[in-house]
Amino acid sequence: MSYAESSAALTEWKRTEELAFLNEVSSVPLQQALRHLHAAYTAFYAKRARYPRFKSKRKSRASAEYTRSAFAWRNGRLTLAKQARPLRIVWSRPLPDGAAPSTVTVSLDAAGRWFVSLLVEDPTVQPLPPVDAAVGVDAGLTSLVTLSTGEKITNPRHEQADRRKLSRAQRDLARKEKGSRNGAKARVRVARIHARIADRRRDHLHKLSTRLVRENQTVVVEDLTVRNMLRNHRLARAISDAAWSELRAMLEYKAAWYGRTLVAVGRWFPSSKLCSDCGRLIESLPLHIRSWECPCGATHDRDVNAARNLLAAGLADR
Repeated sequence: MSYAESSAALTEWKRTEELAFLNEVSSVPLQQALRHLHAAYTAFYAKRARYPRFKSKRKSRASAEYTRSAFAWRNGRLTLAKQARPLRIVWSRPLPDGAAPSTVTVSLDAAGRWFVSLLVEDPTVQPLPPVDAAVGVDAGLTSLVTLSTGEKITNPRHEQADRRKLSRAQRDLARKEKGSRNGAKARVRVARIHARIADRRRDHLHKLSTRLVRENQTVVVEDLTVRNMLRNHRLARAISDAAWSELRAMLEYKAAWYGRTLVAVGRWFPSSKLCSDCGRLIESLPLHIRSWECPCGATHDRDVNAARNLLAAGLADR
């Protein structure tokens, strides 16, 4: 079905007694859901994505998207369609001067928190003045990232810090009867702990990615296949907690915002086993060996050496 066909079907559904409740909300979020569905099927049939799946009501973030015709924005106050009063919002930060939202998304996460996201054109996002610095970034677990300058950023291990509290809440949830009110309360308690972990992790990654982009004209990273690495059950939990994919995504869009260059070196590049001084490639380097000496006489920290090799390879590819 095309979007036009599904939209016509929506109109007919509203006229039935069973689905008459659809008239109680604005038609725009319903139509936006159909547009997203059409885009998902289009991507599937074009072999750009997998078959669309229904979102879980419990695990997924429930959201409604309002376009410009379905909300009013006056004097910093937001009123959605079919609402008599503006929303009471605690703003995380003010909108840029003169900015007017083009799309509003209202969402509810698993922890019971409501969010309002406004899509605006931000005139304050401008390319930064060029700098001469470039840095290689090697992702790890003991250190979240190691820079080619020799600096190591400690891995905060946010999930590990709250693991005992999370385990206790999950055990309490497992003892509750499915579908009960107490079970719903226990599920929210688990979700709030997960939300606290995710918020702290995201805040740390934002600060790190912003710093790397501001201080360097070129940032070189390794093209890691995190999905395959998660198959290692001994390290999967630590790898998920490190959130390397999220860090790379932040680096990508911030580099585009501020006129910087992000280079991804191929995953098969032997960054750790290559001597950054003489270029000699050693045969093997087990994970437990954190420093090694090259026959040329150079002694390398495994992670710093990898970051320097990534930087050299990234600059050579440009």
